[in-house]
Amino acid sequence: MSPTRRTTRRSLARRRVPRAAALALLLATATACANDVPEADWSRGLLPGHITEEGNVVQSLWNGAWIAALATGAVVIVLIVWAAIFHRKRRAKAELPPQVRYNLPIEMLYTLIPLVMVSVFFFFTARDSERLTHVSGNAPVKVKVEAYQWSWRFTTTVNGKTLPPVSGVPVSDYNKGPQLVLPTKTKVEFDLQSDDVIHSFWVPEFLFKRDVIPGLQQDDPGRKFEVTTLDRTGVFAGRCAELCGVDHSRMLFSVKLVPQAEFDQYIATQQAGSAQ
Repeated sequence: MSPTRRTTRRSLARRRVPRAAALALLLATATACANDVPEADWSRGLLPGHITEEGNVVQSLWNGAWIAALATGAVVIVLIVWAAIFHRKRRAKAELPPQVRYNLPIEMLYTLIPLVMVSVFFFFTARDSERLTHVSGNAPVKVKVEAYQWSWRFTTTVNGKTLPPVSGVPVSDYNKGPQLVLPTKTKVEFDLQSDDVIHSFWVPEFLFKRDVIPGLQQDDPGRKFEVTTLDRTGVFAGRCAELCGVDHSRMLFSVKLVPQAEFDQYIATQQAGSAQ
């Protein structure tokens, strides 16, 4: 290699290092500014703390999948290391090691074991999916969620009485977006609707998200889901999780969980405001 080419490569390397460092700093700063990212915990498999009973189902399925995947990976690594150590070619021996082609027991083993694993995964996934998508129809609180480019409209019905809708506009901070107020320890039914493009209703602490697909009929099961809130108050960020246009990243909202007494007061205030 000529000295000129070597010098050129070193010069390029010197220029790339500061650029890479600047890019890493920019990404870290952008991540730090995202105040709607929930705190994850290694003990929960990096999932945020859930605020619904259905979150327990998702957390259990998630943990089981990780345990099974790690156990499978450990077995595969042990077998690879064992084969590399004990079945490598010896310099003093020129003959081939024992061959296992057409070994029926081994072929059955590596066919049946993956089949059993996939069957177990399918069983638990199907069981939990049925639980997560079940809608009883008797929830005391029902929320009609209307997604549009690029915000949300929430219309809450409590025991048959409909509150004034809460609408929003694109915002950069979820605290400034439309807020959905819900009571703790209560079953809530969501009915999702869109008149333009596909959106996705996502509250990370629900450990569950659902696409909002335009054109679905009122009785279509793809429009509805149901959760039961836990006894955990607070304000939780929500967003659209489906790329839906220019201001997709600003399609933010919040869910506020309050005790039942505070929720009753909120209902009274909303009804009084609508009556004026």
